[in-house]
Amino acid sequence: MTIAVPLAVAAGVDAGQRFLDVALAPSGQTFRMPNLAEGIAEIIARLERSGVRRVVLEAIGPYAEPLVKALSVAGFEVGIVNPRRIKAFREAEGGRAKTDRLDARLIARFALIMPETLRPLPTDTQLELKALSLRRRQLTEIIAIEKTRMKQVRGTLLLDSHRAAITALSAQCQAIEAELAKRIGDDAELRRVLHILKSIPGIGERVATLLITDLPELGQRDRKAIASLAGLAPHVSQSGAAPPRAAIAGGRPCVRAALYMAALVAARHHPKLRDDYNALRLQGKPGKVALIAIARKLLVTANALVKADTPYQGKTLDT
Repeated sequence: MTIAVPLAVAAGVDAGQRFLDVALAPSGQTFRMPNLAEGIAEIIARLERSGVRRVVLEAIGPYAEPLVKALSVAGFEVGIVNPRRIKAFREAEGGRAKTDRLDARLIARFALIMPETLRPLPTDTQLELKALSLRRRQLTEIIAIEKTRMKQVRGTLLLDSHRAAITALSAQCQAIEAELAKRIGDDAELRRVLHILKSIPGIGERVATLLITDLPELGQRDRKAIASLAGLAPHVSQSGAAPPRAAIAGGRPCVRAALYMAALVAARHHPKLRDDYNALRLQGKPGKVALIAIARKLLVTANALVKADTPYQGKTLDT
């Protein structure tokens, strides 16, 4: 049995575009460095002199990426934590004030106190694929907005303006999709996962690609953990004499939305999932609740198949 050794010193970093605010716990010492190569080098030197082993940052924006890579290369245990957990930690301490320096101290205390093993950092390839996937979603949303606006205008000039914008944005979106397809196709492991995912009812090229880019943990976690990451795990809330109520919460919205659309298709065209959906509706479940249950079945099935390295072969989805 492995016994966790308590940390003596931990660091927290609040990353901004221009500066990196660093704090040590338990001392509370803070310092600020420019978010440049020389500033990052000085941060690493100071952390090594202070005996820091664990460094934690909030998972917000791209500003911390150079620091995270440098810390990882230098051998530090680096963690990227959901900002909601840091916010909850602040509220648990009763704090209200919020500055970059105070945030760094808060994150450092969190890093020192929380005993769990930090999840592995994403690779450069995963970060690049996720960035491409995000840009594709952004372009898709902008195109949808332009189409809505086009319905609300009159006159050739305005209509032509919207059509030109949609054409240009669509070309960019297609270019991003082509680059995503190329990168996945050039990687044997990602190509294997794509083949498995596309074999599952309701999951097509676009949903499969999004799962690869935004849920790289697929096939590496158990069914409960993967459902929680996707925001499809029901969390029970109960107080006093009130009956317990389960609802989904948290997770990655883009993954949840993609699987919801896949569930819509699967519930219409796959016999077993159509029967499961109808059975839930007969029990009085709202349509959206029934579809979330189908989405969770698809996700758990995908997780099991990727882990087993086998495509879907027409077996029932009893998950």
